[in-house]
Amino acid sequence: MPIRLVLLCNFVGYAYSSTFQWPNPLLNYADHQLYEGPLNLFRGCPARDNTTVPAQWLRLAYHDAATHNVDDGTGGADASIMYELDRPQNIGEGMIASLSDFNSLSSLTPMVTPYSGMADVIALGAIFAVVSCGGPVIPFSAGRVDATEAGPPLVPEPQQPLASHIESFRRQGFSETEMIALVACGHTLGGVRQADFPLIVTNTSIDVDTFDTTPAFDTTIVSQYLQNTTQDILVVGPNVTTRSDFRIFSSDGNATMQSLLSPDTFTETCGNLIQRMINNVPNGVNLTDPISEPFDYLVGDPLFAYQNGTFIMTTSLRVLSPSTTSTITMLWTDRQGSFCPSTGCSILPSSTEQVDFSIIGQILGATAERYFFNATINATSSISKFWFEINDNDGSDPVVVDNGGSGFVIEQDSLFVDSIRTQLIQVPEVGVDTKVVVAVRGNVASTNVSVIAFEPQSSAAVPPFLPSTTSINLQLDESNPPEGGFTFFTTTVSGSVMYLSEITSIADGVTYTQENFYLFDIFPTF
Repeated sequence: MPIRLVLLCNFVGYAYSSTFQWPNPLLNYADHQLYEGPLNLFRGCPARDNTTVPAQWLRLAYHDAATHNVDDGTGGADASIMYELDRPQNIGEGMIASLSDFNSLSSLTPMVTPYSGMADVIALGAIFAVVSCGGPVIPFSAGRVDATEAGPPLVPEPQQPLASHIESFRRQGFSETEMIALVACGHTLGGVRQADFPLIVTNTSIDVDTFDTTPAFDTTIVSQYLQNTTQDILVVGPNVTTRSDFRIFSSDGNATMQSLLSPDTFTETCGNLIQRMINNVPNGVNLTDPISEPFDYLVGDPLFAYQNGTFIMTTSLRVLSPSTTSTITMLWTDRQGSFCPSTGCSILPSSTEQVDFSIIGQILGATAERYFFNATINATSSISKFWFEINDNDGSDPVVVDNGGSGFVIEQDSLFVDSIRTQLIQVPEVGVDTKVVVAVRGNVASTNVSVIAFEPQSSAAVPPFLPSTTSINLQLDESNPPEGGFTFFTTTVSGSVMYLSEITSIADGVTYTQENFYLFDIFPTF
């Protein structure tokens, strides 16, 4: 089973394992999107508008990335396509439909600002487009930065001569051989819509003239071209000027196309080239290392509440390929070192669930369980850090999941969203709002509390689809009187607000901040 095994080392009777250094919302986001995110809803190469959704997504991704210029390091996969739809090369209902897909999907998954840009989602769309139609699993790197204006008009067009195409792909960072392969990889999906390109598809009875006879991501585009049975309108179309695929495919005497006839070569080549395509980003943008497998252990961001003199902390641990005999324990130490024993306080899971992996996770053969923990913590001594111990009960050393040896550190306990007091509110004829309650330790007379509410889904009817942020000052919560040295502040936000990108309190002259809080972690079944 092609699941990565982490390196384990023996130390003081334990086998220690580490994942990325927590907290790291960017890597957490990347893992979630690939293996549990909503793009997984699009499986099986779904059809739309006489083509397929994956064909539309992949075209959008290429047109977004094709503005890259290796000479000056500008352009690339940066979502500038949202500002470029008036250009003739970007015509087509699939472009707006694809951007609308990604905008609507942003309301279904934790995409934590600033790691939630449209550029990353477009790149993910290309990955899922390929795999959902039977193509290779392409590793994902996160961290693209959205452009705020149109990029240079560098996307090649069918009527341009071969020399122009070679130069265009050179600017994008591809050789002539790679140009041939990338065009073949892209044109294994989709086709040309007559209404958009009437000079290419002259037969008005045809809506979409597909490049080959299968909707799958496969070598049919290659084999039919080499066998002279192709229906690719950019190879055999009536307008010689727009036979760009013919000029490109034949530019090296068909040598590249002959090599791509091998399914293994086609799969490997296309996977590598499309990965490079979506990783072409402007200078100064740093992407994460590529993620090609689920992390062995994924920790859920802890939630806190204060009730009846105690802290309540809830969190989770996703474990890849767990043993059926495992006992998984969460442990923690207190801030004062006076409450928990030297080995740490501990608790067993309150519940478990099997992880429903995406199509990518399923192809990799991944299985996982998520273990939920609900710890009651002494409020006076509080908590400084937590970690997990996995004992397979087979005589082997337990595995300790402790963030590379440092534990999962709770930096401060003086400001948090109270996960129990925060509630959904039904609003007649409107829907659902969220009453956000924030607990603050300190002198209420000198306390100011504010949040920045982040809505990833745009309400715009057409692109550009831009997230919105609103700064809100909280008020004292009259329904939750002070308790245990904490004062509670509240505000009501629209149900479309999913994230608090920043929570800040100034109490007794001290500033506390919590970043990137995902409200729907409190309401997982909503």
